[in-house]
Amino acid sequence: MKNAGHLSRRQVLAAAGFAGLAALTGCGSGDDGGDAKDLSKKRNGAMREYRAGQRFKAAKALSFSVLHNDNPVYPMKNGWLFWKELTRRTGVTLKPVSVPLADYEKKRSVLIGSGDAPFLIPKTYHPSEVPFVSSGAILPVSDYLDLMPNFRDKVGRWKLEPEIDSIRQADGKFYLLPGLHEKARSGYSLSLRTDVLDRLGLTLPTTWDEVYQVFRAIRAEYPDRYPFSDRWSKNTPYPAAALFSYLGQAYGVRAGWSYDNISWDAKAGEFVFTGATDGFRQMIEFVRKLVAEQLVDPESFTQNDDEAVQKLLGQKCFAISANPQELVQNYRYNLEKQVKGAKIEMIPVPLGPAGEVVIGGARLENGVMVSSKALKSDTFVAMMQFVDWLWYSDEGQRFCKWGVEGTTYTRSGGRYALKPGISLMGSDPDAPKDLQKDYGFYNGVFAYGGSWELVSSSFSPDEKRFQDAMARREELPIGPAHPLQSVEQEQASLWETPLRDHVTQNTLKFVLGKRPLSEWDAYVTELKAKNMDRLVDLHNQAQERYKKENG
Repeated sequence: MKNAGHLSRRQVLAAAGFAGLAALTGCGSGDDGGDAKDLSKKRNGAMREYRAGQRFKAAKALSFSVLHNDNPVYPMKNGWLFWKELTRRTGVTLKPVSVPLADYEKKRSVLIGSGDAPFLIPKTYHPSEVPFVSSGAILPVSDYLDLMPNFRDKVGRWKLEPEIDSIRQADGKFYLLPGLHEKARSGYSLSLRTDVLDRLGLTLPTTWDEVYQVFRAIRAEYPDRYPFSDRWSKNTPYPAAALFSYLGQAYGVRAGWSYDNISWDAKAGEFVFTGATDGFRQMIEFVRKLVAEQLVDPESFTQNDDEAVQKLLGQKCFAISANPQELVQNYRYNLEKQVKGAKIEMIPVPLGPAGEVVIGGARLENGVMVSSKALKSDTFVAMMQFVDWLWYSDEGQRFCKWGVEGTTYTRSGGRYALKPGISLMGSDPDAPKDLQKDYGFYNGVFAYGGSWELVSSSFSPDEKRFQDAMARREELPIGPAHPLQSVEQEQASLWETPLRDHVTQNTLKFVLGKRPLSEWDAYVTELKAKNMDRLVDLHNQAQERYKKENG
């Protein structure tokens, strides 16, 4: 299921290589407001020589506090092998401050505001760190990247400088250590009953025009049913959030879950309002055509997930949005039990006018904030080395995801396999042990990002085919850095929600035919009355200012 705290990224194409890394590291700010970053008295327990690819091992036993997002699917246990093995390898004992997932963001704010936050504050999605910048409660982590060789190495090799620039603040620094992906990972697409397609002599569609033709052929054969009935419209601020998020890519726009009021228009060289662009209008026109021709169930935009899935299982429809896990564990598993000979496949996102592209900026993950209190500790350098190893080294990432080789998994030729008797997310329903619940690995607090080899190591054959196809597509250009100053941020936040709500409400009206598309210009005029142009101007001015001040 898509995490509601999705990332909003507006980025700049920066020079790669040495120059990029030099800019990335920054000049460093001093402790307690000093001009020079003097860490000579903060090296207690640190490694004298620590390099990328080398295991961190503290020179003495250390412990660091960490905020732990307690997931009800695998509630935290003090006896997890994760904690014990981490201490054995690194000499570091993590002291988790456990917070229930449902209260995590609220509790995190309270702890930071009261000065009681742990040293390490992971599971933070940009821009959630922004409210804590002005108070000085969290560190400008970009000042300390010289202590993090694995982080620098991956940013350089994977050419992630544009993404990193997207999270810089008005002072040119960034305050969140994000998770780093080698390649963008796609989550959702369309799934279709392939046995039905085979029976009708149809092939899997590769473009949205072909999807339209396939749906028409199914409707002709089954005139009493909608070919497509969809889900992911409840518990989300956007109707058909999954459909619009992957359909939007075909038109080069952020929509659905990934919707952002502000988008970068690379051809025009400026920020524009997403919900008023030609691409957004064309996307809505396409969905309107599907609904008008009764190829899409109009209840798709209002029904809950269970209702949508039951229509698929009851053969009232033959296509539905999917992610790889739902495809295998829900649709396919239940269809095979209920419908003899039923087969269903999830296809690579169909192509549209924008060509073979994915929305840019999807290679950053949630990340770690560091409390400013940590800088006062004489073990600060060791802590940053440890963070670099655990979250950013190949060994640390493999450990967080798979556990201990020979105990929880085996590896051969780049292929990973869980040891017999251990299950992961239902991979072996009869297994007595679970990698997350019983061992503490594959924990979303620690395990995310990494090389494509590692990220894809847990893919099912279905997902591997899907992700490999999507990974070959080109990322759309990322917008330049344009951090707003605090006063501008307050102003923008007053305009953002009314504008977003108006886009959402009218998207629904347009696609359901409750408002004719001939009123598009009137809709744009309504957005202007809600300060659309002023919001866009604010972001373009911020971009010009940042470019002038930071080069």
